[in-house]
Amino acid sequence: MLAKRIIPCLDVRDGKVVKGIHFVDIQEVGDPVECAMLYDRQGADEIVFLDITATHEGRGTMVDVVRRTAKNVFVPLTVGGGIRSVEDFKTLLRAGADKVSVNSAAIREPELISEAAAIFGSQCVVVAIDAKKVGEGEPGDGARYNLFVNGGRIDTGKDAIKWAKEAERRGAGEILLTSMDTDGTKNGFDIDMLNAVCAGVNIPVIASGGGGTLPDFSEVFLRTDADAALAASIFHYGELTVRDVKNELAAANLPVRL
Repeated sequence: MLAKRIIPCLDVRDGKVVKGIHFVDIQEVGDPVECAMLYDRQGADEIVFLDITATHEGRGTMVDVVRRTAKNVFVPLTVGGGIRSVEDFKTLLRAGADKVSVNSAAIREPELISEAAAIFGSQCVVVAIDAKKVGEGEPGDGARYNLFVNGGRIDTGKDAIKWAKEAERRGAGEILLTSMDTDGTKNGFDIDMLNAVCAGVNIPVIASGGGGTLPDFSEVFLRTDADAALAASIFHYGELTVRDVKNELAAANLPVRL
């Protein structure tokens, strides 16, 4: 079994790391390069940067953040937010990103996944899915997981599990799955949503949204087939370190890189 990965996520707005709850109530928490260097020292397996405003002006800021971070950390960097074309992929990869995450643009133009995978390789293409349970009952019996875009502001009405399968068929190398129901709550990952998506695809799935305590991280790997767990606020505010989480996983006999 491959080692389970722990991935700090840095939401970046105007060159600063920020964090909210349920995608709102945004607050600044620090400098992205300094945060990335700290997590690198703590043993992070990867680091994700998300440009949450993704304005045209912000793209330039984000490229600079990636370039400076790549010079100072030695783990893979994934960058997302506002990716609209293969040229955006090329720009960020040249700046030092190892992977590029696409969300809204890929839903509008699924061919972007295929084109990027063909040019840069599937290993560079991460499809980010922001999903939320809608309706009463269980998924498939009155309820389902809907796909949201524009930073969680717009419900597309599309089924998130079907989209994950399509993303894989088109060449995505990984799924970054964020539960909008658990995002920022620190009440645990969305086990049911993760199991539904993991059962539908054969590529790695990163669990995002809800990690708040050490047992949350062992639980997500013991109860789902997620390959990695991503968290933000618990690391940003010093409630837990990456090393704390990895020691917890090791104690649970889960494979992890210490």
